[in-house]
Amino acid sequence: QVQLVESGGGLVQPGGSLRLSCLVSGGSLDTYAIGWFRQAPGKERERVACANSVDSNTYYATSVKGRFTISRDNAKNTVYLQMNSLKPEDTAVYYCATTRLCLANPFDYWGQGTQVTVSS
Repeated sequence: QVQLVESGGGLVQPGGSLRLSCLVSGGSLDTYAIGWFRQAPGKERERVACANSVDSNTYYATSVKGRFTISRDNAKNTVYLQMNSLKPEDTAVYYCATTRLCLANPFDYWGQGTQVTVSS
């Protein structure tokens, strides 16, 4: 059974940075593409970033491009989301999830989420 655990969320001021981590267990990370999603209260879930394993391609939502960076450390079975220049509208619960290819497959295993709050 594949399990994902997110960490690194918290309260940060606008313009600040956070790095989220997604630890994958029960499977080898190098067989999965990993996506980061977020959901704010009253809003639909949004995919913010995704990283393939087979071709190392990465994909970003327009709303975060240039500010967020997804990276993966297969040796540590961990995927990171570096978030810079944070804005209040980035406030949400952030989730990571597995798939086979970012643009072609549904996401199957999900973590429990970590809260990110951007506020002064």
